[in-house]
Amino acid sequence: MGRITTRRPLTKITVGGDAQRRVDTLAVEEPLEIRIGGSALAVTMRTPGHDVELAAGFLISEGVIDNAEQFRAAIHCGGPGSGATSTGNDYNILDVALAPDVVLPSTAARNFYTTSSCGLCGKTSIDAVATVSRFDVAADSVTLDASLLATFPDLLREHQSAFDKTGGLHAAALFDATSGELLVLREDVGRHNAVDKVVGWALLNNRLPLRGKVLQVSGRASFELVQKAVMAGIPILAAVSAPSSLAAELADTSGTTLVGFLRGETMNVYTRPDRIVADARLSAVPG
Repeated sequence: MGRITTRRPLTKITVGGDAQRRVDTLAVEEPLEIRIGGSALAVTMRTPGHDVELAAGFLISEGVIDNAEQFRAAIHCGGPGSGATSTGNDYNILDVALAPDVVLPSTAARNFYTTSSCGLCGKTSIDAVATVSRFDVAADSVTLDASLLATFPDLLREHQSAFDKTGGLHAAALFDATSGELLVLREDVGRHNAVDKVVGWALLNNRLPLRGKVLQVSGRASFELVQKAVMAGIPILAAVSAPSSLAAELADTSGTTLVGFLRGETMNVYTRPDRIVADARLSAVPG
């Protein structure tokens, strides 16, 4: 497990007051190079920890694999017994072994570079990320009570232990749409990394496709997050902030329920509202 937070001195300045020296807690951001059989595939800036889940979720999102049997093993190149010295980034290279019959698609044949703020950086066109999912999200008949969905952001926030220390981490959590149970939560400086870690957890625990589940994220809903949900078979994606136009388009095309501005008892359902069961006293507003 890598460092999630680190301490750093700072000078706090208040206009009209004295400058003060103090120590602050920051979220750690370090590069992770994902290799397949020794060959570099991608580099992403991430918060160390749950790196195997991150790699597994990334491979699901890119359409390289779709089940746990295809993900054979993963090892940090600077792990115990490798002879690596403690340089601070010995664990920033992860080599993944896939099943022999797994073939990297042409879009993954070259290296990808992603950053903590943009999981699509380095992609040359929208066609390169419009990966076709092996799971039929539109056919998922799950329904979710609006009052239960409204509780998810607070539950997500309550379990963000690293955010409490740093104020600088995104979170993604997986909920059961029927019981409301929080199944897994992951934090990262990159919202796309947090989602990949959740999807990777599901893959490694043989839970794909994630029928009847809700992906709750702490920030906005981008195209890439909808894509990751579709690739994992998640029928409902909820965000506390706004979706992008492209996210809504992909959600509409794929049959994903996309919820934005989920705050308190209000929410905007942009696509597939039939899955969200609202109180009978609520009525639709024309237009």
